[in-house]
Amino acid sequence: MPGPGVPNPTRRPERRGWVTTGVIISVFLISLAMLSVFFGIDIGIGNSLVAAAVSAVPLLVVVPVFLWVDRMEAEPVRYLIFAFLWGALCAAVGAIILNTGIHLIFLAAHTDNADAVTAVVSAPLVEETLKGAAILFIAWRRRREFDGVIDGIVYAGMAGAGFAFSENILYLGRAFAEAGTSGLTEVFFLRCLMGPFAHPLFTACTGIGIGLAATVARSAAARIAYGTAGLVAAMGLHAIWNLSASVGAYLQVYLAFQMPIFAVFLVGLVLLRQREAGLVRRYLSQYADAGWFTRAEVEMLSSMGQRRSARAWARGLGGRAAVRSMRAFQDSASDLALLRARIVRGSAEPGAGVHERDLLDAVTANRGVVVGQVSPRER
Repeated sequence: MPGPGVPNPTRRPERRGWVTTGVIISVFLISLAMLSVFFGIDIGIGNSLVAAAVSAVPLLVVVPVFLWVDRMEAEPVRYLIFAFLWGALCAAVGAIILNTGIHLIFLAAHTDNADAVTAVVSAPLVEETLKGAAILFIAWRRRREFDGVIDGIVYAGMAGAGFAFSENILYLGRAFAEAGTSGLTEVFFLRCLMGPFAHPLFTACTGIGIGLAATVARSAAARIAYGTAGLVAAMGLHAIWNLSASVGAYLQVYLAFQMPIFAVFLVGLVLLRQREAGLVRRYLSQYADAGWFTRAEVEMLSSMGQRRSARAWARGLGGRAAVRSMRAFQDSASDLALLRARIVRGSAEPGAGVHERDLLDAVTANRGVVVGQVSPRER
C-alpha cells in the first residue's frame, strides 16, 4: 500500500479543463439565445436569416487572410474558433447591452447628439474591451505557446471578424427590412466591401499590445503598459471610423486615413510573417549545431513553399498519416524555435526548459514516423 505521502494520481487538470470547456460552451449558448431573441425582435427572423447569409460573404476573404498569416506557426483550431465565437456571440451581446444602457443614460441626461456620442465614445470603449478580452484569455490560457505579435493579431482578427459578422447582421437586416434589396445592397457595399477589415484591424492593435506584453515585457508594469497602449490605439481607430460616419465624412476619412492604415497593416502582416520565418531559421540553426536538425530540415522549416513540398512528399509516401506527422513535425519545430527566442529574450514562462524538452521529443517522434515511411533505398 502506498504511504500517505504519495501524490494523488488523479488527473485534476484534465477535469478542470472539462469544466472550463463546459462553462465556455454554456456562455456561448446563452449568448446565442440572447442574440437570436434580439435579432428576432429588432429585424425579424426572416430578415435575420437573409442578413446572416449576406454577412458571411466578407468572411470568405477576411478569415483566410488571418489564417495565411498564421501558417508558419499555426494556432490550434479550437482557439481560433473560440476567438471567432467570442466576438460573434459574447462580445456582440455585451456590446448591445452596454451600448444600449449607456445610450439611455445619455438620453436621460439630455445629452446633445446622444446617438453620435454613443457611437464615438461608448461603442469604441465597450466593443474593443469586449473583443480584446478574448485575446487576453487565450494569451493567459496558452501562455507557454503564445509567441508574440502574430499570435495576437491572428486571434484579434478572428474575434474582430466574428463581431463584424454579428454587427453586420443587424445593419443589413434593418436595411433589408426598411428598403428591401436596394437598402441591403447599399449597406453591403459600405460595410462588407469597403470595410470588411475594420473591426479586425481595430482589434489587431489590442492583439499587438498583448503580443508584446507576452513576449517582450519583463515586468508586470511593462506588460500592463503594452496591453493598455494596444487597447487605446484600437479604441482610437474605432472612434475615428465611427466619427467619420457621424459627421458625414465617411468617404473622405476612408480614402485619406483608413485606406493608408489598412495598406500599412497589410504590409506589416507580410513583414511579420517574413520575420517569423527568419526567427525559425535562426534558432533552429542553433539546434542544428547541436545535432537536432539537419541543415536541409532547417531550410525546409523556414520556407512555406518548402513546407508544402515536404507535406506533398510525405503524402506520396504514407498518405494522410504521414502528412499529419510531417505537419506535427513542422509545427513542433516552429514552436521550438519561437520558444528558444523567448528564452533568449528572457520572457519565457517558468518551466520553459521542460517545454523545450517536450518539443524536442515531439520533433524526434514525428520525424521517426515520417522517416519510417521511406524505403531503405530512398534514405
